Amino acid sequence: MLPSFCTHSLLALSLIGRATALWKGFNLPANNPSGTCKSQEDWAHDFSVLKGLPGGFSSARLYASSDCNTLAAAVPAAIASGTKLLVGVWTEDNAHYEAEKAALVQAVQQHGTGWVVAVSVGSEDLYRGDTDAATLARQINEVRALLCKFGACGVEVGHVDTWTAWVDPKNEDVIRASDWVGHDGYVKFSPFPNEKIADIWRNRYPYFEGSGIEQGYSAYEKNLQKTRDTVNRVKPGVWVWVTETGWPVSGGMLGSAVASVSNAEAYWKSVACEAFNNAHTFWYTLQDYLSSPSFGVVDKDFKPLFDLSC
Repeated sequence: MLPSFCTHSLLALSLIGRATALWKGFNLPANNPSGTCKSQEDWAHDFSVLKGLPGGFSSARLYASSDCNTLAAAVPAAIASGTKLLVGVWTEDNAHYEAEKAALVQAVQQHGTGWVVAVSVGSEDLYRGDTDAATLARQINEVRALLCKFGACGVEVGHVDTWTAWVDPKNEDVIRASDWVGHDGYVKFSPFPNEKIADIWRNRYPYFEGSGIEQGYSAYEKNLQKTRDTVNRVKPGVWVWVTETGWPVSGGMLGSAVASVSNAEAYWKSVACEAFNNAHTFWYTLQDYLSSPSFGVVDKDFKPLFDLSC
């Protein structure tokens, strides 16, 4: 059995006050496993699958707004199915950023905001070093002001990044600009072609040490708490959302760390079943059967690979 999540569950529950319900969903890419862009019908099928899983998931995280016409295709399907969306807005490069904002505005003008969970401006930009905190904070404020201009002042705007980025003092301006903070924390396992690439992964996820699943869970929990502690110090009251976490069902092995269906199920039972009750949580991922490692909880026919009940 994996360690209990109860210690931080009590802390999280003590912080729940302004929300009447917690969002729980999955990360969904704009592309099908084959690489083609998802149509409105594809999105409708994804949302139908989510609702049919044990627990009935009614929200999803999207990475972009304009790529593959994400919002143009996904929003009508989401509204029809009663699914709410955590929307992504890419910030790199400027032309892409402008296209993302335009797609978001168009969706809001056409469909209102009843389908929106929140908006994430950027994803792991700080970890990758693609931008600096001052620039990203400005963009978060820009998107918030843009939404307000079109009657969506109530939509919360934040950013998603790794715990290493959040605890770095030079990034505190992003926390101050955010209405919520998205924590990406999952143990990735894959064979490394060289030590340089291995160091990149370890710096992104320092708990990735080739340990067994029990140690991987403990490191995940510890680093989530580091993010919470930092955010609470910089901007008390801001929620930390779990925007990515999961365990691979197949792929490479590193040391004692094994990507397997049984380990993915153990991680789900220990982490997901607690996290869904304690924080807004978006699991990684629904389906990615052509990837290696693969984190998808359903196969190519959208059938669950393990017991997803809690």
